[in-house]
Amino acid sequence: MTASRTVVTESTLMKIPLLAAALVSQLLLIACSKAPEAPPAAAVSRAEPVAAATLATAEHAIAWEASDVDAAFAKAKAESKPLFLYWGAVWCPPCNEVKANLFTRQDFIARSRNFVPVYLDGDAKGAQKLGARFNVSGYPTMVLFTPEGHEITRLPGEVEPDRYMQVLALGMNGARPVKETLTTALATGAAHAKLRPEDWRMLAWYSWETDESQVLPAKERPATLQRLAKACPADQPQLATRLSLQAMVAAAKAKDAKPRNDKAAVDRLLPLLADPAFVRENFDVFVYYADDIAGYVTLPKSAERARLVDAWNAALERSAADPGLSQQDRLTAMTAQVALAKLDAPKGPMPDALQKRIRDEAARADRETSDPYARQAVISDAAELLADAGLFAESDALLTAELSRSHSPYYFMLGLADNAKKRGDKVAAVDWAEKAYAASKGPATRLQWGSKYVALLVELTPQDAARIEKAAAQVIGELEATPETFYERNQRALERVGKNLAKWNRGNAHTDAVRRLTADMAGVCAKVPVADPARATCDRVLKPGAANA
Repeated sequence: MTASRTVVTESTLMKIPLLAAALVSQLLLIACSKAPEAPPAAAVSRAEPVAAATLATAEHAIAWEASDVDAAFAKAKAESKPLFLYWGAVWCPPCNEVKANLFTRQDFIARSRNFVPVYLDGDAKGAQKLGARFNVSGYPTMVLFTPEGHEITRLPGEVEPDRYMQVLALGMNGARPVKETLTTALATGAAHAKLRPEDWRMLAWYSWETDESQVLPAKERPATLQRLAKACPADQPQLATRLSLQAMVAAAKAKDAKPRNDKAAVDRLLPLLADPAFVRENFDVFVYYADDIAGYVTLPKSAERARLVDAWNAALERSAADPGLSQQDRLTAMTAQVALAKLDAPKGPMPDALQKRIRDEAARADRETSDPYARQAVISDAAELLADAGLFAESDALLTAELSRSHSPYYFMLGLADNAKKRGDKVAAVDWAEKAYAASKGPATRLQWGSKYVALLVELTPQDAARIEKAAAQVIGELEATPETFYERNQRALERVGKNLAKWNRGNAHTDAVRRLTADMAGVCAKVPVADPARATCDRVLKPGAANA
C-alpha cells in the first residue's frame, strides 16, 4: 500500500481499513501500566447504539455546526468549550462507519454536549480551502481544538473504540496540545519529570497517521517515536511498548525503508504477538501494519521471517475468530493474513484453507450487516479482501449487488474498475471508471473521480485520443472558477490530470489536444482574481510537466 491505511486518500480509494463497530462507555483516566477499569455506576449509560437510530437521527442528536466554521470557533471560545472537527465525505467507507457506529452512540452523543462539534464535508462549499487551513487531507480526520482554536490532538479513528473514547476524554480534560507535550517529553530535567501518565498516553495514542506534519515531520517520526519510547517512565511499560511499535511502523513506511535482519526486533515482537490482550489493545498496529513491520525487520524468505509470520498469523487467526470484534475488524484481520502471505510470494496462490475462510467471512459479513451506512464500510472491506485473495468473481458479485443498495454506488464502481484492471480487462476497467465518474456527486468528489477516469484512460487506452480529450475537457469544464476550488484534494487531483496528460503527450504525440485542454484551463483561471494565491495554482496545475504529485 502506498498511503495511509486509516484514511481515504486520493491514491488509495479502494484500500481502506475500517473502524471497529462497537464503542464502550467512557473510561477513567488511567496509568498505561494498568488494564482499563470499568466506569462507575454514575457514568454515562453504556455505549449501545441509539435505539432504532438512523444517521439522520444521530446527526440531529448531535448539534453539528456545518455552515460557518469561524462562527463555530467563536462559539467555542465564548462558551469555553473545546471544538471537535470531523472531516469526511459522503461516499467514504470509514466515514460511514464513524457515522453509523460512533456518532450514534449514547456516550459520544452525551460527550458532544461538552464540545462544539463541527462537521466539515469535503464537498461543501469552500471545504477544500478549509481543509488546507486545518491541514486535513485523508477522510476521515478528527481533530480536537482548545476553545481558543489551538489544536490539541488528532484522534486515532482506527484504534479499538474504547481507546478512542479515552483519548477524546484525555484531550478534553487535559486540553494540552500534543505538540507542547511532545516537546516536554523530549526534554530533560524538571519539565520532563512533571509529565503525567495522561500526557504519555496522549502521545502513545495520537493519530500519527493523520498528523500531516502538524506535530512532527514524517522523516523525523521513526527516531522521535523511539526516543519517546525510551523516555517513557519505567512504571508505564505498555505505553513505552506501543511507542516502540509505532516507531517500527514509521521506520517500515519510510521512503527509503529496506528489509533487514533485525533479530532483536523479532525477539521483542514474538511475546507480544502471543499475548491476546496486548494484541487486542493494540489492534491497529498488529493488524493494519502486519506486512509492513514483518517485511521490514526480516529478510525475504529467511527463517526469521517464517518464524515471525507464523506467530503473526496465529494472532490474526484469533482476532478473525473473535466474536467480540466487529465485522470490519474480523475482515481486516484476514486482510492482514493475505498481506503476510504475499510478502514472499506476491503473485502466488492463496492457500485453499485461507481462501475458504475468506469466502465464508465475506458472505457472513454481507449477510449480517443491514445498516446502509455500515454496509458502505463492510462491503468495501469484504470486496477488497476477496480481490486481494485473487477471488475476483466473488468480489465483483459482491460489489455489483451493492450498487442498487448503496447511497454512493459510484464508490463501488471504482472497485469494479480496479478489479477489471487487475484481471487485465482494460475495456471493462475504463468503462466502469467512466460510469463511476458519471454517477459521482459533489464538486470535490467529481473532480477526484474524473481525475481517476483520465488516469485509467491514459494508462490503459492511450490510443483513444478522442475519449481522453473528452474526459479531461469535462473535468476542466466542471470547475467552479473561484479561489476556493484550487486547494487540498482538488489541487492534487488537477495536478494528477496534468501529469497524466504530460505522460500521454510524451514525444508530442498529442500536442494539439493538450494545447486545447490547456487553453480551456486558462479560460477557467482567467476568472480567478490575479492577486489571489489560488490563481498561481490554477495557472500551473494543468501545464504539461508542471505536476510532480
